[in-house]
Amino acid sequence: MRKFCRSPHVSKGDIRNTGNVGIFTTLALFLIVSTINVLAQDVIPTPGPAKSVSIPAVKETKLKNGLTVAVVEKPGVPLVTAQLIVRSGASSETIKNAGLADITASMLTKGTKTRTAEQIAEEMEFLGGSINSGAGWNNSAVTIGITSDKLDQAMAIMADVVLNPSFTKAELDLLKSQAIDGLKFNLTQPGFLATYAASVYSFSEHPAGGTPASIESFTPANVSEFYSRAFTPNNAILLFAGDITSAKAMSLAESLFSKWPRPSTGSGRGSGFGDGSGLPTRKDIVRRILVIDLPNSGQASVNFFKPIESIGRASEEFYAASVLNSLLGGGYSSRLNQEIRIKRGLSYGAGSSFTWRNGKTNFGTRTQTKNESAAEVAELVVAELKRLADTTATEAELNPRKLALTGGFGRNLETTGGLAAALADLYSFYLPTNVLNSYMTSVGSVSEANVKAFAAEHLHDGDMIIVGDYSVFKDDLAKRFPNMKIEVIKADELNIESPTLRKSNVP
Repeated sequence: MRKFCRSPHVSKGDIRNTGNVGIFTTLALFLIVSTINVLAQDVIPTPGPAKSVSIPAVKETKLKNGLTVAVVEKPGVPLVTAQLIVRSGASSETIKNAGLADITASMLTKGTKTRTAEQIAEEMEFLGGSINSGAGWNNSAVTIGITSDKLDQAMAIMADVVLNPSFTKAELDLLKSQAIDGLKFNLTQPGFLATYAASVYSFSEHPAGGTPASIESFTPANVSEFYSRAFTPNNAILLFAGDITSAKAMSLAESLFSKWPRPSTGSGRGSGFGDGSGLPTRKDIVRRILVIDLPNSGQASVNFFKPIESIGRASEEFYAASVLNSLLGGGYSSRLNQEIRIKRGLSYGAGSSFTWRNGKTNFGTRTQTKNESAAEVAELVVAELKRLADTTATEAELNPRKLALTGGFGRNLETTGGLAAALADLYSFYLPTNVLNSYMTSVGSVSEANVKAFAAEHLHDGDMIIVGDYSVFKDDLAKRFPNMKIEVIKADELNIESPTLRKSNVP
């Protein structure tokens, strides 16, 4: 062991003084660096130039039974993502059978006529791949990720899952039990409870994941009926992205899916639920306030929701909406997060989003805060929405938000999974695949005036939904919104199948 000794040429007093000089020097350097860091936080870095993205061509063909096969060749990394999507999801349901699309799609991987759920999972694990299935609002999908040398075996499993599901009662009961347990837990969480209620109250739809009552009611016959109606080749697209040639993809599609029978009637395309009608437009930001009283909740969830009936995913206004969302609530530097979290410390985060449909879009903002500050945060959200419509963002503020969008777009397309997901989105909305090539230009062309006009036209007459301990913020909410009627529903009384959202009024 080495011994550290004092130099014989230095006295004890010298050592003491030298140590003090070192401490003072270190402290001075720390203060200088800290001051520089504080000053630097006030200077937003200038964004770099936008990078170009090379998007491979999409090669598309159809089988005789109507199945569309789309291939994006992306050699270099030996990975392939294959996804079969059908253009039927939760939009094909009503509130009485809410969640049926997702349950049906999830059941596909729970057993076939020749494989059990365990065998499907074990075979995919043995191949070093993954298989997933589920449904959203606009589509249902089965997805595999696999190395290109194992693609043939993995595709055989996918085809079996899609074409030969068994829909056994035992697996359905297990899946229902898991879904209901998860849903019941989520319904104790303020943020989930707000969006759950908004699906009916604000958007005239229903929760895509279902309700406890709807899920409990499903039988194998219900699942089989939805599958027969939705999972048809003329309603489906088989996507390949990655290390695969179009010739190889077509060979696999022909050998595995060409015998999939085309139905004689119907495409299975959903038409949506609800007419979205509401109270007369007044051009106020908030038209209604709903409080879901959740006593003793740790936090309050504060949300603004607004359906926009006049535009859908195919609209050119999609790009103005995307840039607006990036500016308002699309990241750490967005206005909502800056105002609510960074400046005031009232939340860990605040954001916004658009969820797109074929003929409409649903807009929402979201944040969680202390119950004591729920009313203040609601007022701040309204102020930011009003600022969007009343003032024009500067190019210096808007340009970084557009670059954030195009940068994220480019990164997503670098992976086979991201590329397949982008294509699935386009096919679900019946959009041409060349839309990918125009995305960056379309985002870049959105002006400050476009964003202001979009906000002024669409982001008013929405619903403020707050979930939390009402007794804590009741007086402050009434003070900050003195001319608004505040509707209050106890959380344990909530039933979205009721016309009044209350259990006591279920027909």
